[in-house]
Amino acid sequence: MKNHLLWKLLLTNIIPVIGVIFLVVWVAVDKLAANYFMALMEKYDVSPDDIHQMFLTSIHHYLVWASLAALGVAFILSFLLTRRVLRPLLQMTAITKEMAAGNFSLRTEITTKDEVGELGVAFNRMADSLEKIEQLRKTMVADVAHELRTPLTNLRGYIEALNDNIIPPTPDTFKMLQQENLRLVHLVDNLQQLARADAARAYLKREKLDLTALVNQIVELHQPHFQKKSIRIERRFASPELYVKADRDKLLQALQNLTENCWNYTPQAGHVIISVDHNSKEVTVNFHNSGPGISKADLPYIFERFFRADRSRSRDAGGAGIGLAITREIIEAHGGHVGAESRNGETHIWFVLPT
Repeated sequence: MKNHLLWKLLLTNIIPVIGVIFLVVWVAVDKLAANYFMALMEKYDVSPDDIHQMFLTSIHHYLVWASLAALGVAFILSFLLTRRVLRPLLQMTAITKEMAAGNFSLRTEITTKDEVGELGVAFNRMADSLEKIEQLRKTMVADVAHELRTPLTNLRGYIEALNDNIIPPTPDTFKMLQQENLRLVHLVDNLQQLARADAARAYLKREKLDLTALVNQIVELHQPHFQKKSIRIERRFASPELYVKADRDKLLQALQNLTENCWNYTPQAGHVIISVDHNSKEVTVNFHNSGPGISKADLPYIFERFFRADRSRSRDAGGAGIGLAITREIIEAHGGHVGAESRNGETHIWFVLPT
């Protein structure tokens, strides 16, 4: 017999219970019933020896058969009920093997609301998360390959054409080659920033910083970009000075990413509002910008790596989809969190830091 949990439960529950009942009844018959029988025999002056033995033999006989019948019924009922209880666990085992093989589409069937049912619900949630992570991983690999393939293919084609004297080595040709090379450098820089953001959890050079001053610094740096698109930018600070303990360079990187996101996706003559609020425990920085917004289906994934809500947008205009992922890593490394919502032609992205 295999060492299954089903058999363990059956043996540990049925045999001890039936055995204890059998022994109790046996002892009761031998002691109590026999005493009562002897008293009756003495009262009516009947020889107790033979009749007493016949009585005990008969009682023991029926007791044994009754115990065997009870054991059989208890075994069948316990087997059926225990198998029903363990069915989700067996399903989870089978699904786990499928997940190990790369199939994340299976889910366990929830039939109860007890502890096993709660385990099944948690298991299905884990499977949903793993499936989403796997899909994002595949998308990220495909996006990275696409990002690298396009400029590399252009560079290869033009270099081969220059080498074969098909096109002349004009300044315009070299300028185009330089732009493709800069695209590659920019992508590699973004990947390095993402790696540094991942490592930020292990090392942060915290110091007391005025968050309003940092926001003003970043806005002034990008003021020419906003003016070029005639974007009206408004700053709203709950207090002239709001201090947090954070890594200056990494926090500036997060603010820069969100500010660049605003002027990249705000249409011509649009508006941007950057506000800083606070309470006794945390500071919130909000970035509001007008524009087409983000769909409800895409909104939960905008902080994932290489994800872009508008996939038709060129990478030159929309970036590589790493900026918000870097921002999330930096903010979470500081013990904060990020969030986003989009409705009524306006996108709202924020992050919260503890004070």
